[in-house]
Amino acid sequence: MKHFAIIYDSKTGTTKQAAEWIAKGMQTVADTEARYFSIPDVELEFVRNANGVLIGAPTYFASLPGTMKAWLEIHAKELGLAGKLGGAFATEQYIHGGGEATIQELLTFELCCGMAVYSGGGSFGTPFIHFGPVGLSGNITDFRELFQTYGKRFATFCKNGQK
Repeated sequence: MKHFAIIYDSKTGTTKQAAEWIAKGMQTVADTEARYFSIPDVELEFVRNANGVLIGAPTYFASLPGTMKAWLEIHAKELGLAGKLGGAFATEQYIHGGGEATIQELLTFELCCGMAVYSGGGSFGTPFIHFGPVGLSGNITDFRELFQTYGKRFATFCKNGQK
């Protein structure tokens, strides 16, 4: 059985919704357990024992919110991320609002913690998800399939080491 932790920060509920959809996509892969946690409620033991960890955040001023950055800096060592597969996702208020920049900041954090980061790139076809999925907060339900697809692909890759 593979275990996946999804850690997120959410101000309006849209990033939480994205985390739920990613978990749902992961759970379509046999022998997987996926759990999602807001940053105040992270179960450190579950994260330390997870095979893969995804981190998601809303985008503020085309960047990672300070609450998430501070939380990650404080808890980096106790999360036990080294050697795990990592990934990232974001929500934003408007198109080109900086979601990719937020994801890149999260991936940089994961790399600094010794994680290998996941990218399906173009290898899985459409939808192409290079760095991680980004959804628009105003119509987040339009992005359900994107987030579920990302979760399924991440879990499949971690379980099989391939498509």
